[in-house]
Amino acid sequence: MVPASLALAVGLILSGCANNPKDPTAGWSPEKIYSEARDEVNAGAWDKAIGYYEKLEGRAAGTVLAQQAQIDKAYAQFKTGDKIQALATLDRFIRLHPTSPALDYALFLKGVVNFNDNLGMFSFLTRQDLSERDQKAAKESYESFLELTTRFPDSKYSADARQRMTHVVNSLAAYEVHVARYYAKRGAHVAAINRAQQAISDYEGVPAIEEALAILVKSYDAMGMTVLRDDALRVLTKNYPQSVFLQDKAPARTKSWWRP
Repeated sequence: MVPASLALAVGLILSGCANNPKDPTAGWSPEKIYSEARDEVNAGAWDKAIGYYEKLEGRAAGTVLAQQAQIDKAYAQFKTGDKIQALATLDRFIRLHPTSPALDYALFLKGVVNFNDNLGMFSFLTRQDLSERDQKAAKESYESFLELTTRFPDSKYSADARQRMTHVVNSLAAYEVHVARYYAKRGAHVAAINRAQQAISDYEGVPAIEEALAILVKSYDAMGMTVLRDDALRVLTKNYPQSVFLQDKAPARTKSWWRP
């Protein structure tokens, strides 16, 4: 007679086996798994593709195909909106494969993931001013593109990366000016001056500097710091002689343009 405890154990084992679905990729070659993953990608079935790529990473570990699977998986994760996992996958790839011929693409993709997270070229979809949003991802995006263009200046991804870097810098400067403007409107002139100066010192030559100088003029004037006000006005006039901020907006022309 079989002991009750043994019968129970056997039953649990058999039950477990019944609940474990058969792996459809069992016996498949790595090439077939990759082909199936690509078919799912072409069909837009990103989650299914990720599953195949993960199978391939384990099945073909240590091969170039496994590296390709890891990169493709990061892109699929990005397409599903799982940017945290996409970045984790890319960071792992960069750490484990520092000499991979796909390293330039990994750096580019990492920049793109962060770029679209908080900057992106598709801001019109959200109708939100990118310069008003959190800038952490923007800075990380810039660093990835900078590493790419520095280490791989001739990469086919570098030209695109440089354009995106310009966009990132412009947005970061605009963010500083946005904050400076916010403080200035609320009479927090010291804070406004600090943020405007930050934009001027960190992002030389970008479009937002014009307004940063105008904010300095208004804030220095409000604080009675006439020497600094006149110096900021001189710089604004010299560098932006046609600036809208230099137009006298007072109806009777009895007040300076920077005074409310």
